[in-house]
Amino acid sequence: MTIKCIPAGYIGANCYFLYDETTLEAAVIDPGDDGDRLVAAAKSLGLKVRYLLLTHGHFDHVGAVGAFRSAYPDAAVYIHEGDANTKASQMHFQAFDGLNYYDEGDKLPLCGGEIAVYATPGHSKGSVCLHVENDLFSGDTLFANSMGRTDFPGGDIRAMSASLVRLAGLPEETKVWPGHESSTTIAREKRMNMFLRQAMQGGL
Repeated sequence: MTIKCIPAGYIGANCYFLYDETTLEAAVIDPGDDGDRLVAAAKSLGLKVRYLLLTHGHFDHVGAVGAFRSAYPDAAVYIHEGDANTKASQMHFQAFDGLNYYDEGDKLPLCGGEIAVYATPGHSKGSVCLHVENDLFSGDTLFANSMGRTDFPGGDIRAMSASLVRLAGLPEETKVWPGHESSTTIAREKRMNMFLRQAMQGGL
């Protein structure tokens, strides 16, 4: 499986293309902004976009959904129901006919493998992480040396603490692809991330 990261928008949210180089079947994770540019990048690779997968509903992670739906009308769009159809600050995603909801334990087939869904509330009520083989797409739950904010509407520091502990239990070699900034690993974050360490030691 190939992973291509394209930061998008003025906040620089990471959009990920996850695809098979042979079949070109693909999932697009968090198409947040710059819709024309992201769609053009997908087209240039010849991707057959099967899924649009959203880790949460904040504006910087969903802004290009419309552009991808126009370009790939057969692609299935997934979000956790907790982040759909809300007008809370920073949450600009609105449900539409044909929208799919995923939750803890769901698995989506892709290229002979599967994408496992983990419910990881804290940054928002409906935040999820997506686990594929040895890769974790952590949205705004876990960052290199940091974690997602919990002071937006729908944020919950106790829920975030529990979500971080859950992620800390993944194999240490798991590579983490966050919603902003650079990639990391579970091992590194267990050593270096004071928020993750604090959560593991009894809570934030």
